[in-house]
Amino acid sequence: MSGDLKVARGEAGETQLAISGVSKHFGGVRAVESVTLSVPRGGLMSIIGPNGAGKTSLLNMISGFYRPDAGSIAFEGKDITGTRPSQIAALGIARTFQNIALFSGMTVLDNIMLGRHVRMKAGVLSSFVYWGLAQKEEVAHRARVEELIEFLELEDLRKQPTSGLAYGLRKRVELGRALALDPKVLLLDEPMGGMNQEEKEDMARFILDVNRQWGTTIILIEHDMAVVMDISEHVIVLDRGRKIAEGSPGEVQRDPGVIRAYLGTAEERKEAAE
Repeated sequence: MSGDLKVARGEAGETQLAISGVSKHFGGVRAVESVTLSVPRGGLMSIIGPNGAGKTSLLNMISGFYRPDAGSIAFEGKDITGTRPSQIAALGIARTFQNIALFSGMTVLDNIMLGRHVRMKAGVLSSFVYWGLAQKEEVAHRARVEELIEFLELEDLRKQPTSGLAYGLRKRVELGRALALDPKVLLLDEPMGGMNQEEKEDMARFILDVNRQWGTTIILIEHDMAVVMDISEHVIVLDRGRKIAEGSPGEVQRDPGVIRAYLGTAEERKEAAE
C-alpha cells in the first residue's frame, strides 16, 4: 500500500475517541445505558456481548445514525454528539454494517469508488452535471481505489457486478468501500458474520493489516470469540445496554460478570436444560 493511503498513528496511547456516559432509549427499552469508554489512536478494540446488548446502537451513535439521549462523544477533541453521518464520515470515521449494503447492479470497482465521494470536491450531484470536473476527479481517485482492490485481492473481480459474488467476497467489497474513505477510525459491525472459516481468516488478516500497517483505529463488533480474542488489544463487554467489563482479552475471558452474561448462573442453565 502506498504512503498516500497510510494513516498517521500519532502519539501512542493518545485518546482519539472519547465516549462519555452515552445512553439511548427506544420507548421503554434501554438499548445503551451510561456507557463510557476511551479509544486510543491506532488501537484495535472489540465490543462484545449477547444479542440485544446494545453493541450496534453504540456504533450507530458514534457514526451519527442515532443521537444519544444523554452523554457526549468527542473525536480528536471535538464534540461530535448528534453530528450528521455525512459530516462524521468527512471527519474520518467510516463503518460497515451487519447487513451488506452494496449496490448489487454495480461493479466491485464502482462500489468502492462510491466510498470516495466525501473526498471528492465536486460532490456526487455536481459530478453528474459537470462531467469534465467529475472525469478529472475520477482519474485522481481511481489510483487509490485500485490500490484497495489490490490490497483486498479483488483484482480479477473489479469489473464484476457484486450481485454475482460469493458472500465473503461481498463483505470484502464492503470493507473496501469503507476503506476508500481513508478513515482515521473504522467501525466494523460483524464483518465476519455468515462467513466460513477460510473467509474469516482472510478478513482477520485484512483487519490486522489495516490496523498495524496503516495505523487505522478499529472498533470491532464480532460474535466469533476466537477471532475477537486473537486479534483484539482491548475488549469492551456490554450486557443489556451497560458496560459490565473491559480489559485485555485474557482479563475479559476470566471476568465472572462476563461468564454470567454469556452462560448464565448455574441455576439458569439448569432451568434452561429442563
